[in-house]
Amino acid sequence: MKKLDNFTKCLNVLKNADFNFANDNEIYRTGVIGQFNLTFELAWKALQAVLRIHGAEGAETGSPREIFQLGYKFGFVEDSAVWLTMLKKRNTSVHIYDDDEIDEMLLLIRDSFTPAFVVLQNTLEKKLEEAGGDWA
Repeated sequence: MKKLDNFTKCLNVLKNADFNFANDNEIYRTGVIGQFNLTFELAWKALQAVLRIHGAEGAETGSPREIFQLGYKFGFVEDSAVWLTMLKKRNTSVHIYDDDEIDEMLLLIRDSFTPAFVVLQNTLEKKLEEAGGDWA
């Protein structure tokens, strides 16, 4: 499935981010945050697509918040608190100018958000397999 493939490729880039290098390189720091934003966008769209395949009512339309809530309701998303924090941080990340806030954001990406993306990726792959068929 193209949406899941795109999410997976983007996540792989984020997983390979060098957070030590980000400490000393401002443009790299910005790049990691940008990659997080892109990964988040692709994550909720992949989740929406797999929910649709499973016939989840309400998955046809909805904001990222609604799709993640639906994913939690159907057992596709485990830790709703992390995803809601992620949504909030994604919405404010383009307005972060303070070094302390950037440092906090990078720690969240490394320690909370990337692991949550990995869990979602694995879950979506399993749910897609459960649905059967060729969903390319």
